[in-house]
Amino acid sequence: MATEAAPDESASAPDAYEALLDRVQRWNAVGSASGVLGWDQQVMMPEGGTPARSKQLSALSSVHHDMVTADETGELLDELDDADLTDEQAAVVREVRREYERADAVPVELVEEISETGSEALQAWEEAKAEDDFDEFAPYLEKHVELKREYAEHIDPDRDPYEVLFEEFEPCLSMERAESILTELREALVPMIEDIRESDVELAVDTFEGTFPEDDQEALSRDALELVGYDFDRGRLDVSSHPFTSGNQFDCRVTTRFDETDPLGAVGSTIHEFGHAQYNLGLPREHFGTPLGTSRDLSVHESQSRLWENHVGRSEAFWQEFLPVFQEHFPQTEEATVRDAYEAFNQVYEDNLIRVEADELTYHLHIVIRFEIERDLVRGDLDVEDVPEVWNDKYEEYLGIRPDTDSEGCLQDIHWSHGNFGYFPTYSLGSVMAAQLFEAAEAEIDDLDAKIAEGEFDDLRDWLGENVHRHGARYETNELVKRATGEDFSADAFLDYVDEKYGELYGI
Repeated sequence: MATEAAPDESASAPDAYEALLDRVQRWNAVGSASGVLGWDQQVMMPEGGTPARSKQLSALSSVHHDMVTADETGELLDELDDADLTDEQAAVVREVRREYERADAVPVELVEEISETGSEALQAWEEAKAEDDFDEFAPYLEKHVELKREYAEHIDPDRDPYEVLFEEFEPCLSMERAESILTELREALVPMIEDIRESDVELAVDTFEGTFPEDDQEALSRDALELVGYDFDRGRLDVSSHPFTSGNQFDCRVTTRFDETDPLGAVGSTIHEFGHAQYNLGLPREHFGTPLGTSRDLSVHESQSRLWENHVGRSEAFWQEFLPVFQEHFPQTEEATVRDAYEAFNQVYEDNLIRVEADELTYHLHIVIRFEIERDLVRGDLDVEDVPEVWNDKYEEYLGIRPDTDSEGCLQDIHWSHGNFGYFPTYSLGSVMAAQLFEAAEAEIDDLDAKIAEGEFDDLRDWLGENVHRHGARYETNELVKRATGEDFSADAFLDYVDEKYGELYGI
């Protein structure tokens, strides 16, 4: 979509605005430092470092909280209530006010306790997962639930605590809207998946069977990042137990993980994390540390990773360029065709238990299960001790499979070790948004499919940079999507996309 030239947000700014901006940049610098320590804890820190790291992160979270909630912040915001601000300045004040009001409602002691519990819970989760022992992690999960209920009650004691927590990750879309989209997905995908399972079409699912050494997969992952345009001068690739991205427009790092029997898992995870990193790296450098240089929350962030993973990495066009690269690293696949690779990467699994290894369709049922469980935990409708059984029952009901262990069941995801309740819905919201954005990009970029097939990604990166990245958090979610696509945010493009793609693949 055509976009107007961005005005200088500091032009004729009131003194109070400049003072507020300075405060915001300083507390965001503290947040950036916490991010680096968090990255280090998951990637480089020795196992014995947790006691010190939990104290370090707790102290920084306290400093950050004190800076946000200081009297001066509130006074500056009050001064700017009736100020004559540009649109960009007003957006900054809006975002800062939201952060201030939520933080100001929460005692700093609770913030410190949540941070310290998160560091301790991370190590407990890693050990519990390795040992398949939910009971080892359960006390930390229970403490997180209690702390986050208290956190939500401080912010708004009269509202659903889960809705309050959801707004930490997606403040611009209502819980009602999120639930409505999840319902649309469940109602459309469950019968589609059933039709696929009854289909007589046999895809080339055994194309990448065998053993694929981790070192070779790492080299392949680096080549994939080079192909799509990752800036290694401002980033790096490492390994972690759960793939993630951390950083900003100057330094944004990605991690992936490897399974020697599943090279496509590494390819998908790596390209997914590239999408997150490309968003961060594409934020305006001149606005670093302010809302104009900060991403627009997690639904939009997830739209960027899912767009690159699914609409690019899982496309037949991508494999025209990438299959020869893959075969250089793994010559045993030299007889595979582009169509074979496409089918293997897009098969719908009948027995996959792991969310991050899920196919593009069943993935959303994984999200629905997590959403329902964490919502009931926070609302007090489910006890922590009952989580494994409820988890397994829901997998059997929604996906027709039942985990044999908690490691491949309720311990598989890292998010609850951080106390991140309300996070999971943004994954599905992001997938839906990705389809809408990609549809608009296809309409505006000549022969986008052909460009992807030739390994040319500049136009797509530029389109996303122009329509999403450069705006930071200036626009709220629906407005950002509408400016980029001309339509309000909806599930229509996603449902059309999966209908067409999987209808062709499986003859349904």
